[in-house]
Amino acid sequence: MGSSKKAKVKSRRAAKSDRLSSLPLEIKADILSRLNVQDAVRTNILSSVWRSTWTTIPEMLLCDCTYTSCQGSVTSAPPKFITLVDMALSLHRGPLHGITILGSKNYHDVFGRWMHKLSMKSPNSVTIKLTSASRYRIPSCFFSISDLEHLDIKNCIISLPQMFKGFEWLTTLDLENFSSTDSDIDNLISCCPELSVLVLKSFEGISCLNIRAPELEILEVDGKYEDFHLDAPNLETANVTLHKAQEYQSVPVVHGGKSYLKQALGSLSDIEKLVINGYFLTYLSKGCIMTKIPAVFDHLEMMLLEICFWDQREILTGRSFPWDNDFGPMSLWDQDQTSIADLTLQMDHLVTVSVNDFLGLDYEVDFVGKLLSWAPVLEEVKINVDCTRAFSLGSKVLKKLLALPRVSDKAKIIVT
Repeated sequence: MGSSKKAKVKSRRAAKSDRLSSLPLEIKADILSRLNVQDAVRTNILSSVWRSTWTTIPEMLLCDCTYTSCQGSVTSAPPKFITLVDMALSLHRGPLHGITILGSKNYHDVFGRWMHKLSMKSPNSVTIKLTSASRYRIPSCFFSISDLEHLDIKNCIISLPQMFKGFEWLTTLDLENFSSTDSDIDNLISCCPELSVLVLKSFEGISCLNIRAPELEILEVDGKYEDFHLDAPNLETANVTLHKAQEYQSVPVVHGGKSYLKQALGSLSDIEKLVINGYFLTYLSKGCIMTKIPAVFDHLEMMLLEICFWDQREILTGRSFPWDNDFGPMSLWDQDQTSIADLTLQMDHLVTVSVNDFLGLDYEVDFVGKLLSWAPVLEEVKINVDCTRAFSLGSKVLKKLLALPRVSDKAKIIVT
């Protein structure tokens, strides 16, 4: 290639480089924010124009995954990653919309310093997931971030300072594997007036979970607790799981006495999707069981209840939900698997049904039979056999299932 052609190629490359470098600072910063901070810092070597661009990126992603394989022991923190986080928090200038810190090593020695620097930046979104070692105590300075809108923290201790004034603009709160107290978690939630999404998973130290959130739309709770209060009139989606339940006695009544069902679900007039798992239905059946839930579920589109069919109290509690206007007596099975009553429901729009962890017991087959008799447009009943008992589902059970009468000519049973 001649010298003139080489010069033209170089000039084209230079023009393209200049074109990218001449972009406005905010656009270049936005481009770099799509990278993790380690790669963004490396753009320093491109040219003098790019030298400080990374310090203005609006979103920062800091992850130790590229350091842990070559530095330190299995649990010790990689020094270069600590230096990177310190440098990013110290040198960043301009507004910081969001920051994510992900780590699988022990950072207890530097966590307080990081949180202090972070609180001075006042970001809108914070995600911190440091999964190694014991839980990290969130320092008081962190709770002074006034512009926080999104908070996602894993493996932490929530202890509110006495002067905590709340997060005025927080809309999403996601806490996993954390410890706190009844009063602190209550105050944290109630002092977020704009909270619309709340996720609480795998927590300790909370016996009475009290959720007061007038703007809440989505709720997911998965943990161990003894009491549950929910006041969220605008809630649209709820997924609640309880991993333990105390001994109790319950009596079905129309009025009077304490109703756990009322205090947990009585405010959910706008609920569209409700999922109850684990022992939460057992908890709801404590105390007095109401013959009808004290709320009008006009917007309910989907409800999933994990029910122990041989626990009559859970069945009675399940009856409280508004299945249909033509709701009749519900079928119950006692511990001897004796049918107590018949249920008449009309499910005119039900097309598909899934039954999980099927064991082939008589009352399970009976339940499938009732589904087939309730749904005139039903097309498919998919039965997923419990994998631990897959070989015990014999031909007798299969014959019973296939022989069940059905009101829909299209209904078929699929066993997997």
